[in-house]
Amino acid sequence: MKYTNTFIDGVCVIESGPYQDHRGSFTRLFCASELSAVVGSRHIAQINKSRTKMVGAIRGLHCQRPPDAEVKLVTCLRGRVWDVAVDFRSGSKTFLKWHAEELTPLNCRTLVIPEGCGHGFQVLEGNSELLYLHTAFYNPESEMGVQPTDPRLSIPWPLVITDLSARDKIHPLLPPDYSGINV
Repeated sequence: MKYTNTFIDGVCVIESGPYQDHRGSFTRLFCASELSAVVGSRHIAQINKSRTKMVGAIRGLHCQRPPDAEVKLVTCLRGRVWDVAVDFRSGSKTFLKWHAEELTPLNCRTLVIPEGCGHGFQVLEGNSELLYLHTAFYNPESEMGVQPTDPRLSIPWPLVITDLSARDKIHPLLPPDYSGINV
């Protein structure tokens, strides 16, 4: 597994190129020993998979606040997505900045999203499937959501937004005095 840091502290890209032979390929998606550099002493508490049908659909932006803040590792199993991490951490030098990666099964990239950072993605290929590894259990009382089109974030989504869930549509814009999450 190869790690590439981004300009946002804790947000990194893991590349675990597949082993290929005449039968097909094999890709390591998780290794506690190798991932200890990004997960630390935390444990994977939950693994989820999503499938999003429509090209242009967005899921997010989502984050869990303390005490349920989590590190999230996101990998594309099928299709193609534009995956975004947003820094919501109070006092961070990259507060409200974002980083995006195109994730596909072929590029074998995983985006690591640290505690205090939000996550969202836009589907670039229909029926895209993502695998999520979380270091904390989902707690709706700790969840935070922000509109993916929030002008303070200025995320240039690559496609016209074709679909948002009812839940994501009602997430607020960041208030002018928003000071972030303390993690």
